[in-house]
Amino acid sequence: MTHSTDLTYRGRFAPSPSGPLHFGSLVAALGSYLRARSAQGQWLVRMEDIDPPREQLGAADLILQSLEAFGFEWDETVLYQSQRIDDYQAVIDELLSKNQAYFCQCSRKDIKTMGGIYDGRCGQKLKSSGAIRVRNPIAITQFQDQIKGAIPIPADFAGEDFIIKRSDGLYAYQLAVVIDDAFQQITEVVRGSDLLLPTGRQMSLFHLLNKLHPDWFHLPLACEEEGRKLSKQNHATAIDILKPQNSINQALAFLGQKTVTVEADPRIMLAQASAQFDPNTIPIQTEILLR
Repeated sequence: MTHSTDLTYRGRFAPSPSGPLHFGSLVAALGSYLRARSAQGQWLVRMEDIDPPREQLGAADLILQSLEAFGFEWDETVLYQSQRIDDYQAVIDELLSKNQAYFCQCSRKDIKTMGGIYDGRCGQKLKSSGAIRVRNPIAITQFQDQIKGAIPIPADFAGEDFIIKRSDGLYAYQLAVVIDDAFQQITEVVRGSDLLLPTGRQMSLFHLLNKLHPDWFHLPLACEEEGRKLSKQNHATAIDILKPQNSINQALAFLGQKTVTVEADPRIMLAQASAQFDPNTIPIQTEILLR
């Protein structure tokens, strides 16, 4: 199912607070913001803070301060996933009660012996501990991306019963992102191309939960070298919140957009960028090397 075409455009930027924003984060924020504003739509910010071991103290506030310094203005209050735990668990409890999910105690080593793709072996066993996997209702082997066109997904990956709650008790990204995109009525997801393949799994969950799925719009990744995107885990340099203007124009150029007049107020720059935004000039490749 897709969303109704009469809905107001609703996009979002959903960083994880594992460190300060870097250039790759800025590209994702800017791409989603321009897409929403050029459609006279709404742009929301969601903090994906449900993986405490990876999070950095104070990073969530720093991210919001950085967005404000760069002129980003969001609609509605920021949604924190850490405050949505009861909603995630309610969905899992319902799936378990309908036998649409089950417990699995297979380790990474076990899955490696299966060839790297979990084979569903725990699906017929009555277990009450371990990770929780969803019975993948349909194998999405292709979806349409608004930039890249038809995206194929390997059949074994597409059909895998994937984890929705980890064995350590933390909720999986795949589950939380679907529940929250549905809850916030997101009509289009603009994000990096590292999430191309998981899109199929998210579409499967939307279908299973009888929710309308958004459109998909995957931006190229900013990479230091082939296959190595800028990330907080790779200690990417934080963007300079004291001098946002140059970084805004660099991110615009990265996205194939015309640069804008440098203004003291970055909000004016974003307004100009929104007015001249052209999605057709965004590069279709998955990653772009920074020189």
